[in-house]
Amino acid sequence: MELPIIATAAWSIPKAVAHRFPEEGTVLSRYAAVFRGVEINSTFYRHHRPSTYARWAGSVPDDFRFAVKIPREITHGRRLRDIGAPFQHFIGEISPLGEKTGPLLCQLPPSLAFHAGEAERAFAAMRQAHAGPLAVEVRHRSWASEPALTLLRRYRLDPVLASPAPVWQADDFSEPPRYVRLHGTPQMYYSSYSDGEIAAFVRLLADDGWCVFDNTASGAAGENALAMLELCGQG
Repeated sequence: MELPIIATAAWSIPKAVAHRFPEEGTVLSRYAAVFRGVEINSTFYRHHRPSTYARWAGSVPDDFRFAVKIPREITHGRRLRDIGAPFQHFIGEISPLGEKTGPLLCQLPPSLAFHAGEAERAFAAMRQAHAGPLAVEVRHRSWASEPALTLLRRYRLDPVLASPAPVWQADDFSEPPRYVRLHGTPQMYYSSYSDGEIAAFVRLLADDGWCVFDNTASGAAGENALAMLELCGQG
């Protein structure tokens, strides 16, 4: 039986929960002693050297996985247009992660409406370059349509269940979501989730899914992720 991967956005260790991690090692190696995955957000903003990815991959256990956020040049700059070359370059950059590569996260800007032709060309380019898991987090209401969901299914892209949920609500998922991103509510990036809210997301999550806590600004992500690990029997 597969177990969901519980993670945080980036691998900082808040002081409040530092005692739950080994004292020795790099922050990443200490983090990876407790969690089985992490979401790399820095790739959204800047490029990293292949040697950096190789170092990260070499400092975690064999079963550890890195979810990687697709660069904003592709999602926000080009707005999914003519992305073949930059996406292929991105795939080459992260290749040193090897088998430790987890889902790639495509977070679209709130202003990007669903356009069937442009979206299909972009998703086809992504699939031509990458056969692994791809998750899409949308934030424009036009994506709440059957044509949009049909296109995601055609290219095997996982819709992201986000909290707060700007578009897709939990009831919109005919199958358990495979990628959940919890940004914090009511104050995004700061608010902590209650034990009851965390338990509700556990019940929603696919057995082989990811749940990423992105409420990192206050340090709540680490505490919430540890609480979910315990609820999932992984703590």
